[in-house]
Amino acid sequence: MSALFNLLKKGSKSSLIAAIVNFVLGSLKFLAYIFTGNVAMFAEMMHSFGDSANQLFVWVGSAVSKKAPNEKFPFGYGRLVNIVCLFAVLIVAILAYETILEGIHHIQHPAAAGDHNPTHFMINVGVLLIGVILEGSVLYKAGKEVLEEVHKPTTGLHPFTTSFASLSKAKPATKLVFMEDTVATGGGLIALIAIVISRFTGFTMIEGIVSVIIGLAMFYVVYKVFMENAAGAIGRADEDMEVHASKIILEHPEISDIKRLVVMKEGEDKHIEALVETLDSEINLRALTAIKKDLINRLLQEPHVTDVNIEIMEDDGTDDWISGNGSSVNKYYL
Repeated sequence: MSALFNLLKKGSKSSLIAAIVNFVLGSLKFLAYIFTGNVAMFAEMMHSFGDSANQLFVWVGSAVSKKAPNEKFPFGYGRLVNIVCLFAVLIVAILAYETILEGIHHIQHPAAAGDHNPTHFMINVGVLLIGVILEGSVLYKAGKEVLEEVHKPTTGLHPFTTSFASLSKAKPATKLVFMEDTVATGGGLIALIAIVISRFTGFTMIEGIVSVIIGLAMFYVVYKVFMENAAGAIGRADEDMEVHASKIILEHPEISDIKRLVVMKEGEDKHIEALVETLDSEINLRALTAIKKDLINRLLQEPHVTDVNIEIMEDDGTDDWISGNGSSVNKYYL
C-alpha cells in the first residue's frame, strides 16, 4: 500500500487539483440545475463532471507511467499516460454530445420568458462566478506548470498569456488540464453572460445556444487531446529534441558527423538512439568507450531523457547530418 501511495505522489499535481476542483464545482452546478432548471447551468455541470473524471484518470495514469522499467517492460511505462488520456477524452466526448443535445432541445423549445425568479438568478450567477474564479485559478496553476516545463518566466500574467505559445512542448497531463480549464473558464463566462441576457431580455434561446457552444468547445478539446495522445501512444519522434541532441553530440571534439539520430517520445520519457562517426580511424576501444560514456552522460542530463544508446563508427567521408536544420538522409536508417 505504501508503494502505491508513493507512486501516486508522483502523478501530475495539476491533474489532481483540477479533478477535485471540478468535482466540487460539478456538484454545486448540479444542485443549482436541480433547483433552477437552467440549461446553461446543465451544460456547465456536465462539463465540470467530465473534466473531473478524466483529470482523475490522467492523474493516476501519469503516476503509473513513472514506474521503473522491468524485464517485462524494458522501456518503462511512459506511454501509459497517453493511453489513459485517450480513454479520458471518451468521457468528455459523451458528455459533450449530451450537452449539445440538451442545447438543441432548448433552442427548439425555449421557455416563453426568462426566469424572473430573483433567487434562481442569484443562485445561477453565484455558482458560475465561483466556478470562473476556481477554474481560472486552476488554469493559472496549469499555465505555470507549462512554463516551468519549458523554463520560461512564470510570474505575473505569463501563465495566462505566454503559456499558450509553449503548450505544444508541455507534458501530456499538463496540456490536457490546461486545455480543459481554458474551455471551462471561457464556458463559465459565456454561460454567465447568457443567464444575465436571458434574465433581463427574455431571450431564453441564448441559454441553448451557449450550451451548444460549450459542447462544441468540449469536442475541440477531445479532438486535440485524442490526436496528440494517439501519436504518443504509437511512439513519435521529438524533432526539437533531435536538433538539441545533435548539437550536444557534435560539440564533442572526437565526433565528426551523425549517421543516424532518433529521439522517441513515450509519454513524458525520451529515448535517444544515435550512430555517430569519429575523426580518428585508429582510436582504441578504451577511448571509444570513454567517448560513448561521455556522450551518454551529457544526453541523460537533459529533461525527461531516460535512455540513450550510442554507437560509434569510422568517418566515411560523407556529411550525413545537415546541421542547418538538424536532419539527415539516414535519420531512420537502421
